[in-house]
Amino acid sequence: MIVTAVPGSGKTTVLNRVKEREPEVVVTNLGTVMFEIARERYNIASRDEMRKVIPVEEYRAIQVEAAERIGRMEGKVLVDTHALIKTPVGYYPGLPPPLLNAIRPHAIVFLDFRPEDILERRKKDEDVLRSRGLEPLEEIEEHQRLSEMAAIAAATYSSSYYLKLSCRYPQSYPYQHAEELSAKLIDYLKRLEAVST
Repeated sequence: MIVTAVPGSGKTTVLNRVKEREPEVVVTNLGTVMFEIARERYNIASRDEMRKVIPVEEYRAIQVEAAERIGRMEGKVLVDTHALIKTPVGYYPGLPPPLLNAIRPHAIVFLDFRPEDILERRKKDEDVLRSRGLEPLEEIEEHQRLSEMAAIAAATYSSSYYLKLSCRYPQSYPYQHAEELSAKLIDYLKRLEAVST
């Protein structure tokens, strides 16, 4: 299952909670696998450097190679990634057809949050502040809306189930969204497993 959301939304925290509650679930991050490949070949120091240093065609090849590695993984695998990547020249697809062909997902889940919550989470992330800076709420909302469209298109292309899970309400306590979404993802995994066997 591919789980996607915009950067800084809290998606990785949600997936870490799933892993804590369901240790047999494998959580892998597409960007991390890509970075491991790119670091070996280009000696780059960070994930953000990948898009700046690596030519587009080679970036695409690394993206597919990472997806092939993930596609060979066995068990209950959750893939942490983005449906769209914001770049200085426009949005870049995070789930292009060759990647989907390699992973062969059963489902694509889009996590949707209030832009205000995403902005607050990004303010606490030094990596985001250093590498990307902060976006206005309107740009965060646009990125979410377009990412959801891309996730739906990816599910359609790959004949996968599509599910949107929203947290469009303020948290009553810290990590409320992570707790609630992780529980919903675990429940969805069980339902998906039941229809897949």
